[in-house]
Amino acid sequence: MKNSLFYAKILLFGEYGIIENSRGLTLPYNTYKGTLQFPSSLSESQLKSNKSLYNFLIYLKKIELPSRFKLNLKSLEKDIENGMFFDSNIPQGYGVGSSGALVAAIFDKYSGHKVSPDTISKNDLKDLKIIFGKMESFFHGKSSGIDPLICYMNIPLLIQPDAEVDKAKISENNEGKGAVFLINSGIPGETEPMVKIFFEKLKNDGFRKTLKEEFIKYNNECIDSFLNKDMKSFFKSLKHLSSWALNNFTPMIPSDFLKIWEKGISSNTYYLKLCGSGGGGYILGFTEDYETTQELLKDYNKEIVYRF
Repeated sequence: MKNSLFYAKILLFGEYGIIENSRGLTLPYNTYKGTLQFPSSLSESQLKSNKSLYNFLIYLKKIELPSRFKLNLKSLEKDIENGMFFDSNIPQGYGVGSSGALVAAIFDKYSGHKVSPDTISKNDLKDLKIIFGKMESFFHGKSSGIDPLICYMNIPLLIQPDAEVDKAKISENNEGKGAVFLINSGIPGETEPMVKIFFEKLKNDGFRKTLKEEFIKYNNECIDSFLNKDMKSFFKSLKHLSSWALNNFTPMIPSDFLKIWEKGISSNTYYLKLCGSGGGGYILGFTEDYETTQELLKDYNKEIVYRF
């Protein structure tokens, strides 16, 4: 059986803010990928994946999807009984869409409604986001649907307020001194506990006020200047965003990374932000001079996502 590949994703901007109606910007990350497969004999990890698919099937039987997006659950159940598993090298708990890719793969294979990135309408994008949110909630307790959507479409997406989603124009670029990069924290994060911390913080009027007046403002400024290639304005807003996160998202930042987070801000060499919900996994970095940044962060495992 030959199935489609589904790639990881990077949420450049919008973590947590999307919950409060901020904008978001996300792009595919083709270093990691996954696909549904049938094995000749199940290994221990493949058996674990197969059992996870069965638990997911039980959940899918309980939720309602619009009729045109209905999944063929009988066919899915038969394939699971025949040993189907999700063959993936996407690291779990690292904020790059491991569950999103799985949801996208299931939808692609078992939904009767197919869409093309080239011809998809804004209404379909919005509907898919809602449907994927319902499906991925099995893994995280609550999901915006953004991760599966970007994994399914495999194109950059701009998330607008009120759940509107547009295709984003980000030119492919493998050259330049600047870079968007990932730092591996070495420990997986768990989305649900981090989201619970965020909702607890939202109960504080002061936090809610600064989130709306500062965090969302800097987040949206970063998106606009990045898309417009105004890098001077971009890094100015990014410094504010990174500083705000250091002061307000401390529980979501692995403690071993607080010093290098502050070092980037004070040196103006690079700026860090959360990659997804935080708590572990990857940390996202931005720099105008990757060579210098690489030397400053030589003791950390890094991966380049995008050059500019």
